[in-house]
Amino acid sequence: MNSVLIFDSGVGGLSVFQEVTKLMPEQHIIYAFDNAAFPYGELPDDVLVNRVCGMVAAICAEHDISLVVIACNTASTIVLTPLREQLSIPIVGVVPAIKPAAAKSNKKKIGLLATPATVKRDYTQQLVKDFAPDCEVTMIGSTELVQMGEAKLRGVAVNNAVLENVLSPFMGHVDCVVLGCTHFPLLKPEIEAALGSECLVVDSGEAIANRVACLLNEKGDQKASSKGKNKHWVFSSASVKDEIALNQEMAKFGFSEIKRAPIF
Repeated sequence: MNSVLIFDSGVGGLSVFQEVTKLMPEQHIIYAFDNAAFPYGELPDDVLVNRVCGMVAAICAEHDISLVVIACNTASTIVLTPLREQLSIPIVGVVPAIKPAAAKSNKKKIGLLATPATVKRDYTQQLVKDFAPDCEVTMIGSTELVQMGEAKLRGVAVNNAVLENVLSPFMGHVDCVVLGCTHFPLLKPEIEAALGSECLVVDSGEAIANRVACLLNEKGDQKASSKGKNKHWVFSSASVKDEIALNQEMAKFGFSEIKRAPIF
C-alpha cells in the first residue's frame, strides 16, 4: 500500500492533510510530527535540518512512501534541498501564499502571519520582492499562536484576547492576511472573526493538495489508496502515553492511535 507522508513539527500539518484528503479521499496518509523538538521556529538551522531529514528518512525506510509533504513553512525554507538529495521520491514543501494575496488585495496592503523563523528568512523576503513588489507587507512572527493551534486540537479553548493582541498590527491596516504557518489554519475561524469580514484570510493548503495530486498522477500512484480498509497512521517523536485528548481528535480525522516514530 503506497502512502503519502505528511510531516510537521506538530499538528499544524493536519490543515494540509484536510486539503489533501478532500481532493483525494481514498489516499492513505501517514502523518508524522516531531513534537519532541516543537516548536521548530526556535531551533538552530542545522538541528532542524538534521531532525527533519533523519525522521523522514527513517519513516520512508520502513514504509512504502510515494511522496513526502513537508507541511511546515519554517522547515520548508531550508530542508527541501538536503532532503531531495537524500530521497528519490517527490518532496513537496509549503510556501506562504504571498502571490495570491498580492493579487487579491485591493489596498495593496497585506499581512503575513508566520513563525519568527519564517519571517526572518531571506527566502520569505525574496517571495515578497518577487510576488508583491507593489504591496506594503506587514509581518508578524508568533510562536504563541503556533502553541495555541496545538492546544486547540487538544481541546483547549482559544484565548481570543491574546489572539487579538497578536493580530493588532493588522487590524484596520491590511485587507488580506497570509497564514504562513500550517498551524494557523487550525485557528482560521478565530482569526477571521478577530480581523473582521473586510479582511481576506488565505493559506496555501489547497495549492499544496493540487500539487500532490499532480505529482502522484505523473508517477502513476494516484490510485494508491486505502479504499476504506485502513485507517491513516500517525507517528510522533515524543512519548504518546499522555496524548489521550489528541488521540480522540486524530480519530475524528480517520487516524489510528499515535505511535512512536522509528528511531532516527
